[in-house]
Amino acid sequence: MITRRFPLTFLAAVAMAAVAGWASPALPADLSQPVVLVAKRQLQDPFYRATVLLARPMGNDQHVGVILNRPSKVTLGQLFPEHKPSHLVRDPVYVGGPMSASVIFAIVQRHDSPGGKSLQMMPEVFMVFEGATVDQIIEKQPEQARFLAGLVAWQPGELRDEIKRGAWFVLNADPALVLRKPTDGMWEELVRRAEFSANGI
Repeated sequence: MITRRFPLTFLAAVAMAAVAGWASPALPADLSQPVVLVAKRQLQDPFYRATVLLARPMGNDQHVGVILNRPSKVTLGQLFPEHKPSHLVRDPVYVGGPMSASVIFAIVQRHDSPGGKSLQMMPEVFMVFEGATVDQIIEKQPEQARFLAGLVAWQPGELRDEIKRGAWFVLNADPALVLRKPTDGMWEELVRRAEFSANGI
């Protein structure tokens, strides 16, 4: 099993800034189900601007999620040079969020749970937290997975408040979107679609 931590130089590049300055109210959203969040154009926070996130309810109006469209400039092979299977994964490691940013997680599409410490984010999509299980995914099904550094967590009512303050468009969660590679143009496509829908076009 490889240790899933990496140099502080990489962590510094993805340091979190405070989210602020949102405007325009949003329509009520059903946050009792997994959703895709698309940053509105007015969300200019350096960390979250032009992002697309998958968010899942955790009870008590709390949510957990990951950024889907922020590839880093490093690969698993560069982070773990002594782990040979990591060198076979050509996709970059994605920046999943500011929390636990020194830990690598996996989002994987499969019919059943991969085991270990994993969380079903939506039908046929699991988020894997445990290092040994992440290793198995690297070794056996990297093409069906995305590897991320860190995640996003919202305290009770926090995501609902962000949406009311106009930070996010809320879309239905789609496994094909969550695992889409590469992610170039994802935000531009989704924000235009959400704007057209909001304007009744």
